Amino acid sequence: MSQSNTHFYLRNYKEIMNNSKLSDKAKSSILLSKAENTVDAYESDWMDFVDWCRHKQESFFPSSPEIIVNYINDLADYAKANTISRRISALSENFNASGIESNPCSAPIVKQAMRGIRRSLGTYQQGKTPVLLDDLMDIIEYMETADIAPIQKLRDKAILLLGFMGAFRRSELSALTVESLKFLPQGLEIFVSSSKADQEGQGAIVAIPYIENDSLCAVKAVKAWLRFVPITTGPIFRGFTKSMSVRKTAISDKSIADIVKYYIAAIGADPSLYGAHSLRHGFATTAAHYGVEERNIMKQTRHHSVNMVRRYINEANKFVDNPISSIFKSK
Repeated sequence: MSQSNTHFYLRNYKEIMNNSKLSDKAKSSILLSKAENTVDAYESDWMDFVDWCRHKQESFFPSSPEIIVNYINDLADYAKANTISRRISALSENFNASGIESNPCSAPIVKQAMRGIRRSLGTYQQGKTPVLLDDLMDIIEYMETADIAPIQKLRDKAILLLGFMGAFRRSELSALTVESLKFLPQGLEIFVSSSKADQEGQGAIVAIPYIENDSLCAVKAVKAWLRFVPITTGPIFRGFTKSMSVRKTAISDKSIADIVKYYIAAIGADPSLYGAHSLRHGFATTAAHYGVEERNIMKQTRHHSVNMVRRYINEANKFVDNPISSIFKSK
């Protein structure tokens, strides 16, 4: 739908475009200040609000605080509190971008309603179950004797080990290219050009050292995969045709999640509890369990906030010094 029908302004800030003191180049740089995937997410959230308003025969633009409150309370029937909070942020951003004088999302009644929803629903987020080091070892052991095509086995092993050791997001794994790899005597440097947490697009370098255990060495797994194919340019991880030839395009991030679920099921765990994020989650939780310092975990996971990393640490330590164990050890 066109902007005139939906009033989505975040791709074309009204105030910026009407500012005669700004050059066209300056306007373009400001419009690019938000990552494209963030704007896409905002538009999706805004369109959900638009659809709700049309169904309820309410005005979405201009709108009112009361309409916003009714909308988020309907959302609370099926959405988590953090999802609703994100939805309000998206709506607020779009109202601000439109140039209207009064943003309905900023009204006290909306903030009061959100506090009530948080009390009612809670804010704890249950993420995917982590693939821990022991799980990864079981998977690699299974792969050694599994009836899987050698080419698939090599690719999947490289994906799983690299995803875990590099604490990669599934979108980052899917986007890796040969050009982003730099093999060194100490191991492998990987340049991640962009990611969810890198809104400025500066990129980051992830270091993966060699380890003595050959079966768990991510660097050697990647080398073995690239030797077997061989791929000399473009995406590292790709899908297969029906004849098991390697495709030219990158594997999708959904396929990476499917790979994790497949091998988790193979070692007897419930695949519905796992996803691609389980590799990243698993690395952080395992590192915390082994006593790795916060700042070193954050260096590998590229988290900018300690809050999430501390959740991993707490998760790893929830059975350590547990009061129940202390009570019954004394009996």
